[in-house]
Amino acid sequence: MRHKNRIVDHKTAFAKNYDVVIVGSGISGSIIAKELSKKGYDILILEAGPGKDLTLSGYEKYLNNFYSAVSKDNNAPYKRNPNAPMPRSVDVKKLESGKPNTDSYLVQNGPFISDFTYSRVVGGTTMHFESKTPRMLPEDFNILTRYGRGLDWPLKYEELMPYYRKAEFEMGVSGDVSSQTFSNEKAYEDGYVFPMQEMPPSYLDQCVAKKVNGTKINIAGEIRSLKIRTFPQGRNGIPNEDYKKFNNGELFRPVGAVSQHQAEEGERCQGNNNCTPICPVQAKYDARKTLAQALESGCVDILTRTVASRVVIDPVTQKVSAIVCKSYKDLDSKEYTSETITAKLFVLAANAVENARLMLASGLNSSSDLMGRNLMDHPYLLTWGLLPEIAGTTRGTICTSGISDIRNGDFRTEQAAFAVDIHNDGWGWATGSPTTNLEDIVDNKNKFGKDLRNELVHQISKQLLLANMVEMMPDPCNRITVNPKYVDQLGNPRPIVTMQIPEYTMKGIAYARQMSRQIFQRLGAEDYSVYGTDDYGYVKYKGEGYAIRGGNHLAGTHIMGTDATNSVVDAKQKSWDHSNLYLVGAGSMPTIGTSNTTLTLAALCFKSVDAILEDLKHLHSSKQISNQL
Repeated sequence: MRHKNRIVDHKTAFAKNYDVVIVGSGISGSIIAKELSKKGYDILILEAGPGKDLTLSGYEKYLNNFYSAVSKDNNAPYKRNPNAPMPRSVDVKKLESGKPNTDSYLVQNGPFISDFTYSRVVGGTTMHFESKTPRMLPEDFNILTRYGRGLDWPLKYEELMPYYRKAEFEMGVSGDVSSQTFSNEKAYEDGYVFPMQEMPPSYLDQCVAKKVNGTKINIAGEIRSLKIRTFPQGRNGIPNEDYKKFNNGELFRPVGAVSQHQAEEGERCQGNNNCTPICPVQAKYDARKTLAQALESGCVDILTRTVASRVVIDPVTQKVSAIVCKSYKDLDSKEYTSETITAKLFVLAANAVENARLMLASGLNSSSDLMGRNLMDHPYLLTWGLLPEIAGTTRGTICTSGISDIRNGDFRTEQAAFAVDIHNDGWGWATGSPTTNLEDIVDNKNKFGKDLRNELVHQISKQLLLANMVEMMPDPCNRITVNPKYVDQLGNPRPIVTMQIPEYTMKGIAYARQMSRQIFQRLGAEDYSVYGTDDYGYVKYKGEGYAIRGGNHLAGTHIMGTDATNSVVDAKQKSWDHSNLYLVGAGSMPTIGTSNTTLTLAALCFKSVDAILEDLKHLHSSKQISNQL
């Protein structure tokens, strides 16, 4: 794909009249820009990060950054940028003496301290996401009515189904629908297949499945049978012949690298184990692939190194009249200029935290006072054990399969549902393996050379990590706020996070720990899971301690609903208070169930495009009438 270079300078951008200004070049902003460009509208994307990564050399610099980084955290490929800082797990520390933790970009106010992260670079957080793309379940959309928990959505699952299909096409999802048919309600239309065939289960998946499949569990009186299932993935596999009937008779064509100067870039997934945070061959979907198509239209410009600082509201019409931006010279410079950009319509497409931070920094709390509230994430409980035989750990992508049988059921009236990921990268997330294994073998066992290599294989190739992703409900007390006391280098307020884990979720976490013990027993695995009281994510519940991690599935901060009293946006993600403003992404989601949020937020953005096009049509018609008068 040879897209036109539409990374414009500031002089060019601020001299043009745009129909739409979009804040953020992640998957939400890129989808909306691409779809609107098909209708010929002029779009400007404001991106806080630098913009040289649409070239192959730019991407390879990210890879080199990751390879040379001491810490292999999610944002390791990207240089620290004090002008547009982003949270990193390596900066998170335990809360002390009840004082806010200010060491990270996120000001952590507690009582729960999370290590969740997101990326402020071109492509957004898809530049480090795991690329699992399950749909939410039909039951997740009316959970309050069904189970008396959380909130009901202002739309039905059936309304989102066609947009789910669009999102799966856009991301080139690989998967097998038969592996996803555990819901009590119909989640896919008859005969539907994913664009590409499922990723094969890893050897580790197969070893676990041999003994775990068929295991009976009792959860709140319900007897369930466990089964290892592959997950849908947003990464290039083998195009599915049967998908032709959903693609006008044509075989799905996977999108390769954004810059295709080398034939091996962006081809089929090669099974690299460090695909999170960054795929070495660009086989994994990231939003730059959608963005590149938008830029190729000639209707979309992107202005990088530009941070949206304030949303300006017309006091008479209550519409957004402009966005004030701060444009910095480079990552290492404190120099910046402040400018104002106008348009007919505005879309905030940063993420659940940054959208809310920008609105609150502008003094726009929403008439419902829900802006920034109802912050959700998926708390992860990691459990890890050592299998009795070599199982090929570290083969394949980071996660290919897991357990989905406890994602739904009547037990959700009592406790949170959860999904279980089998991690192919061993104990890395939990203990820092393989580095910690190497240190132990050298320092404590005094082994070198051949003995060292043999011992490494012996230890690592038998490691099993289960990542239990637990449901979390919206709670207005869990929120993002701002305070002029805490600002970044450009003077923009930093997000303040206040979060606690409700008992409903803790019940799910406790059950996940219990089930992990049962699974390890079935596998004959030695349970090494230990949670230290000095861990920043340590939580004690009913006499047992747990160390909980963030899932980076941030949602709920500009929640959708039925009117301006119970929500920030409507079912189209349009602001109740400002008729030419859309706040899009996972921040609009009333609940998150047990699905990674990316596919659902992408589907919601495709749905919003229909509404935005209607608004633009009306705005253009009104302008023509005004000119005639």
